[in-house]
Amino acid sequence: MSLLEQFLWLIYPYIMLTLFVAGHIYRYNTDQFGWSAKSSEFLEAKQLRWGSLLFHWGIVFVFFGHVAGVLVPKEFYEIIGITDEVYHFGAVWFGGAAGVATVIGVLMLLGRRLTVRRILRNSEKSDFVVLILLAIVILTGFTNTVGYTATGGTFDYRDTIGPWFRGILTFRPLPQLVSDAPLGFQIHILTALLLFGIWPFTRLVHVWSVPLTYLNRHYVVYRRMRAKKL
Repeated sequence: MSLLEQFLWLIYPYIMLTLFVAGHIYRYNTDQFGWSAKSSEFLEAKQLRWGSLLFHWGIVFVFFGHVAGVLVPKEFYEIIGITDEVYHFGAVWFGGAAGVATVIGVLMLLGRRLTVRRILRNSEKSDFVVLILLAIVILTGFTNTVGYTATGGTFDYRDTIGPWFRGILTFRPLPQLVSDAPLGFQIHILTALLLFGIWPFTRLVHVWSVPLTYLNRHYVVYRRMRAKKL
């Protein structure tokens, strides 16, 4: 392997993951009041409603699809009787549907931020960086799954990217597994890692602020005040 390949598939992932962990700790300890998505709904709601709905629901299914395809070893599916044909059918059709929703959603959110003047004025550079990176990650992931795998591509990410990423997490890296991967898969990996690296310093931190306490919180009851009789 060349020095560049060792950097891209061994050193770079650890740099980005270190920034992801240490950055969240730093951000939480220094900027808890800024730990939010900075909602712009009061500036424009119609485009946000559809873009946010498609993006968030789509990305949830995309996330679990990545867990199933990358973090879960291929041997597990063989043990429980799921064949490669069944797995790839689900990955292409269900993953493709989730990918379409996510792509449309993120492009709507990016277009909204660029075309609505009030939102544009209140946007930060990091907002555009995040949306552009998300668009690249989602588009490359979608084309890899639907445009490459579904058309008979021979590269199997479950035999390469999956073991490589699990090796990164367990400190037993195997960078040679992805050094010869198709360019689309490599771009997807590198941009996704970059997104993880900048995550703590952007509005993406609001992902960890899921308001679960609302599930068991008592309702707030409002009663109309009656005018006192004189």
